[in-house]
Amino acid sequence: MRAAHPISVRMRASRNDGLSFDIGAAFSGGASGLTRAQRVARIDALATLMDTAFLVPGTNIRFGFDALLGLVPGIGDVITTAMSLYIVKEARSLGAPRWIVARMLGNVALDGVVGAVPLVGDLFDVAFRANRKNLALLQNHLAGEPRAYYGPRSPSDV
Repeated sequence: MRAAHPISVRMRASRNDGLSFDIGAAFSGGASGLTRAQRVARIDALATLMDTAFLVPGTNIRFGFDALLGLVPGIGDVITTAMSLYIVKEARSLGAPRWIVARMLGNVALDGVVGAVPLVGDLFDVAFRANRKNLALLQNHLAGEPRAYYGPRSPSDV
């Protein structure tokens, strides 16, 4: 029997246990093993990472990797737009209707186009927070969906 590699260490348990950030597997359909709540939690974590992960000390200004990667000319905005499109793809696979997906795509397009402008675009990324807006659109849609109910409707139905 082989001994475990000395570098492999078990990470502490967290509220995101069982969540995977393997984007390649998610695009190829690998996310199907996750529950709906886990998928929404993964989208929430990604939106937070992209838009509000960091705080400017001494202020209430939050920013994320969207603004940081946007500082890299060209490729930074391409990477952040691709990550934003992943959130839209997940929303669609969770059953978001076309009109919500269209609004989400509009948010991503606006963020991508304005974000490509040097410095002004990065300030726009900090203020606009397209991923948080898209998460709110998805959560509002999911909150309004009727849930399946298999028990008695009223005491007279028993």
